[in-house]
Amino acid sequence: MSSRDAIGVFDSGLGGLSAVKEFLNVLPNEKIIYFGDTGRVPYGNRSRDTIMKYAFQDAEFLMNNNVKMVVAACGTVSSVAGDKLERSLPVLYTGVVNPTAFIADQKTKNGKIGVIGTAATIASHSYKLRLKKLNPDYIVYEQACPLFVPLVESGFICRDDQIVRLVIKRYLSDLKESGIDTLILGCTHYPLLRDAISDYMGDSVTLVDSGYETAVYSAKILKEQNLLNDDKASKNPEFFVSDTPDGFESVAGLFLGRNMEHTVTQIDIEQY
Repeated sequence: MSSRDAIGVFDSGLGGLSAVKEFLNVLPNEKIIYFGDTGRVPYGNRSRDTIMKYAFQDAEFLMNNNVKMVVAACGTVSSVAGDKLERSLPVLYTGVVNPTAFIADQKTKNGKIGVIGTAATIASHSYKLRLKKLNPDYIVYEQACPLFVPLVESGFICRDDQIVRLVIKRYLSDLKESGIDTLILGCTHYPLLRDAISDYMGDSVTLVDSGYETAVYSAKILKEQNLLNDDKASKNPEFFVSDTPDGFESVAGLFLGRNMEHTVTQIDIEQY
C-alpha cells in the first residue's frame, strides 16, 4: 500500500454506513475510514453555502487520515458540493450521483425514472440533470422525503411498521401513479427502508441503491488507477463522529447489517 492507503467515506450522519456496508463487501481488502457528522445532521435542509463549508471540513478531516480516495456517501453533498470537491481534492473523489444515475440509465425500460432524496438534493436537480445528459428523452420525477432520515436514525425501518408505511405512502403516492419503472434511492439512509419502499411501489419498479452503486464504481476507478490494495490481511474499519458516540453501536449495527464491534471516536470537526 502507498502512504495514502485508506478509503475515506463521509456523510452528514449515519446514513453513509449503508454505503460502508457495501464497500466492506465489494472491497474487502481495503481499509475504510468513516466520518459521520452527527453533530450537524441533517444537511438536507441547510443552505448551499453551509453544505459547502461542511463538506470541505469533512473531506479535510479524511485527508488528514491519509486516504487515497474520498467518497461523499451523501446525496446532499454530492448534489451541492460534488463538482467543487472533485476539482479541489488532491486524491480520487466520487459522490453518489454519477454512479447511481449511470445504473438507472441502464435499468430503465420505459424512460420514466423517479428520484427521492433530501430537500437539498431534490432542489439541486442533480440526478435529473445527469439523467437528462445521458438521455434527453427521459422523464424524471423528483420527490423530497424529509422524514425518511429521522425515521431511519430513530430505528423505524420495519416494512410492517404502520408509521413507516404511512410516511412512504404520503411521499411516494404520486410517483407510484406516474408509471416509473426505476426509482433512485438518492440518500444513503433510504436503503434501510428498501423493503417497505419495494412493498409499496411493487415488483414492476426497480430500486437503485446509491451506496451499492458507488462502492462498485469506486472499485472500478481504483483498479483503473492501480490503487487497489493487494494485501489480504484483515483491516478493521475506523469510525469517527462529531457528536457523542453514545448509542452509535446499536444504530450502526442497523446500517452495517452486522454486530458493531469496533470503537468510535468523537472529533471536533470545526477545527478543520
